[in-house]
Amino acid sequence: MAGLVEGKVALVTGGASGIGRASALALAREGARVVLCDLDEAGGAATAAAIRERGGVASFRAADVRSEADVEALVRHAVEAHGRLDCAHNNAGVTGAAGPLHEIDLAGFERTLAVNLIGVFLCMKHELRVMLGQRAGAIVNTSSGAGIVAAPGLAPYCASKHAILGLTKTAAVENARRGIRVNAICPGSTDTPMLRAAIGRDPALEKRVAASQGGRLASPDEVAEVAVWLCSDRASFVSGESLVVDGGAICR
Repeated sequence: MAGLVEGKVALVTGGASGIGRASALALAREGARVVLCDLDEAGGAATAAAIRERGGVASFRAADVRSEADVEALVRHAVEAHGRLDCAHNNAGVTGAAGPLHEIDLAGFERTLAVNLIGVFLCMKHELRVMLGQRAGAIVNTSSGAGIVAAPGLAPYCASKHAILGLTKTAAVENARRGIRVNAICPGSTDTPMLRAAIGRDPALEKRVAASQGGRLASPDEVAEVAVWLCSDRASFVSGESLVVDGGAICR
């Protein structure tokens, strides 16, 4: 049987580790030619190499999603290499500045929004320009459970992830008649290097977050499977959706 995204060209940001790496691997496994980016050049190159070792097609470019020049060059590379861009998973993000809102400095707030929100905006802007010319495409943005409910101590992260849902819905409506679907995924606490770093600073954190979502952390692969489905034609009438992948955590 053909893969879910057989023959498609897919772009993944933040592909060096965590959900981005899992998404790139899953898209390739399901038949896509993958272009991925990250600031972590070694990790990104390793993801692309892993795809090629499994018989897939992948290339890596170092890119900072806060830079419009980098994002524009990344999308141009995908099109020049493969002739088109069918789907994109805009996943790059950071936890960012932490602490009570009144103690967070402006620089920390701005950096968090620059990566998490402006990065998604820039990627969507240039991806949509290509997809509009094709009159076809699917975009998936990584938000978070913190894009739906409060995340005490993580005000900048929470604000950025809420805002991603607004961008997603607006782009979905703007492009509903143009053959382009735009959706978001809202992962719960997922076993990624970013979360492991936080657990290293607060060992009790893992138990607290796992207890809220079925007793365990999500695996990056579990989240990636949802992103791949949304990129595929199996989700052909799904657009503007914010799909929660959290083991029921925010239902509680």
